[in-house]
Amino acid sequence: MSFPRPDQRAFVGSYWEQSVDKPRLERQLIGNALFDVAVIGAGYAGLSTALKLAQAGVSVCVLDAEHVGFGASGRNGGFCCMGGTKLSNRQLIKRFGLEETRKFLAFQVAGINLVAQRLKDWDADAGCHSKGEVYLAHRPSDLVDLKDEAAFLTQNFGIKTRLLEKGGLAEEGLSGPEFHGGLHVPYGFALNPMVYVQALAREARKAGTRIFGKSAVTRLYRDGERWRLNTAHGAVRAKQVVLAGNGYAREDTPKWLHGRTLPAMSSVQVTRPLTDDELARQGWTSDLMASDTRILLHYFRLLPDRRFLFGTRGGLFENGKALAAMQRRARADFDRMFPEWAAIPTDFEWHGNVCLSRRLTPFVGPVPGMDNVFAALGWHGSGIAMASISGEKLAGLMLKRIGRDALPKAVQEPLAKFPVPALRKLYLQGAYWWYGYQDR
Repeated sequence: MSFPRPDQRAFVGSYWEQSVDKPRLERQLIGNALFDVAVIGAGYAGLSTALKLAQAGVSVCVLDAEHVGFGASGRNGGFCCMGGTKLSNRQLIKRFGLEETRKFLAFQVAGINLVAQRLKDWDADAGCHSKGEVYLAHRPSDLVDLKDEAAFLTQNFGIKTRLLEKGGLAEEGLSGPEFHGGLHVPYGFALNPMVYVQALAREARKAGTRIFGKSAVTRLYRDGERWRLNTAHGAVRAKQVVLAGNGYAREDTPKWLHGRTLPAMSSVQVTRPLTDDELARQGWTSDLMASDTRILLHYFRLLPDRRFLFGTRGGLFENGKALAAMQRRARADFDRMFPEWAAIPTDFEWHGNVCLSRRLTPFVGPVPGMDNVFAALGWHGSGIAMASISGEKLAGLMLKRIGRDALPKAVQEPLAKFPVPALRKLYLQGAYWWYGYQDR
């Protein structure tokens, strides 16, 4: 029997990959193993769960199809911010009530604080910057909506935001021809996501977690009093299982996952380092995390080494032609939004999956009908803080140190199946067309 070479890494060509020292290569699972808990997915959620369990003396392993940081946890734009849902606060209030929505927002802030505290405690230099996030109106009418949102956040949640009129954007170093004002929310910060996920893996290992790479779980089934997780060259038997693959999860492992998530693509580009003169000509000198008010939003920020990161939503298919077209569209948007930088070359470009759910909220908790199987996934493009706190809380549930009421109701609803799952990408395409029309 031949085994894959242990150094056959899968790279995505991201800036984050080259910005860190070559990360530790996890050993592949070969043969049979016995653990109390097996976690599928070596990202923020899976590693956070494993860390907390291992610190409590539980024997735990993490199985990943590739390696730590290969999925969304190593590909995202590095926005540790509010989010985790595609529902507005008004929609959350309508579904869950005001008090539960306040609880959910407090949960998001706790996630941000958790990541910040971890980085401090672990002495991990993740290049953190940006005090909060700014949302920029891409139409004059959107500034009116932002003013209304500012009042709404203060009245219902006590969040003190800062409204920026169009004339004041230049003073803030936030200039661009498509920006008509903005709203600054004081929660969150930017970071290098690869530094964070590698530090998280390092701490999980220190606590006793075993991490196996190139060990995709191909089958999950009951084997006596334990669950059996088969991989290409081995198997794990565990009392409890955690599903934390997010947008990279195999839908047939277990079959319960089939049709319950919708991976959607996000693309990222990073320029070469910009000079002071180039920054001044465009009028963008701020290090604030920023996004625009489009439904198919753009997100962007100036990195500590003066490169500019620019991300977009959209894209359905991961073949060469479709990916090239997606990156061309992203570059065209960048050139239009930052015309003074139209001649600046792109040094890095990559893409990744954002995990959507039918209810547009995450799920953290026990999987219905599968005793001792738990899940934490569905971050809707904002997973750094939300996945981190959710993984830690899920471990608390599994250890019976907390009850379900410790979680906001917004993350307790099990994932619903999409209608006619085979057609998900087709009606996502229809949604993209409709969102594009609304954005225009």
